[in-house]
Amino acid sequence: MREREKIQKMLRSLTAASGIAFLVSTVGARAQSALWPEQFGQYQKVSSRAMALTDRPVWEEYGLQQAEEADYSSGTDKFRARAYRMKDPTGAMAAFQWQRPPGAQPSKLANLAVETTDGAMLAYGNYLFEFRGYKPQATELAALFDRLPRLDQSALPTLPGYLPSKDLVANSERYVTGPESLAKFAPGIPPSVAAFHLGAEAQLGRYHTGRADMELAIFSYPTPQLARERTEAFRKLAGAMVKRAGPLVAVVLAPKDPDAAERLLSAVRYEAELTLSQYVPTRRDLWWDLLLNIFLLIGILLIFCAIAGLAVAGWRIRRPAGEPMIMLHLEDRR
Repeated sequence: MREREKIQKMLRSLTAASGIAFLVSTVGARAQSALWPEQFGQYQKVSSRAMALTDRPVWEEYGLQQAEEADYSSGTDKFRARAYRMKDPTGAMAAFQWQRPPGAQPSKLANLAVETTDGAMLAYGNYLFEFRGYKPQATELAALFDRLPRLDQSALPTLPGYLPSKDLVANSERYVTGPESLAKFAPGIPPSVAAFHLGAEAQLGRYHTGRADMELAIFSYPTPQLARERTEAFRKLAGAMVKRAGPLVAVVLAPKDPDAAERLLSAVRYEAELTLSQYVPTRRDLWWDLLLNIFLLIGILLIFCAIAGLAVAGWRIRRPAGEPMIMLHLEDRR
């Protein structure tokens, strides 16, 4: 009997633990599917689900934390929306460059935004949003941004700004943060040469010249010394043309037009930015604040004098009647 009771207690404990685990997993799943609101503008959410992604290693390297797809409808109008939450804005920017359609046009919805004939894509902070069948309005996006969980709006990397704009094929940029994205977008460069363990990142772009297209990769390293060391490693690649500019290493692999590649590399220039500490005026530098403080000081002194006078008068009133008062008789000294 005792053995049976022990077994029953164990079964009840396991059942309770399973119930708690199921509840926690259910709550966690619901919390993970909260990227899209129940209402977006005049549209109501019909359904939402987690997304099954291809190239999962690249997404994970970019810092993917959650991906959700939702369907919205308003009468006969319908559209589908996708949201990706990344670890930081750099990952969202990299995913934006990768996922935007080739023929998309720039949009004013955000700093990183494009539009297609029937939709839009934009990156905001550490989020990437995609709309299919609908072009959102700025007011609708503002309401969406206000409720985003774990929003990160830290600064984006400056490396994309060093990519030359002349002859750059639209929407061909790709950002590389590690070996997986390097193998996806620039398989001709070994990860050991790029040396991501040194803190490297890269911006890629395709260029259309008169004779042939070419791929340009600009790698950024923490210091010029590391870039100088990596330059020698890149030059060992077959047919590679390499240029170093400060902490940047620009690489064109086996160009069909070496002269065009040389001109492209010469357009990669690094300019160090020096930020000077500027004096920020405080309230002490404002003349009206100075005048106000003078009047405050005068008021404090007047209040102090009034209190002191009242104290002396009270003392005079409360002193004994027969106690003589010391008189100086200064008028007799004239």
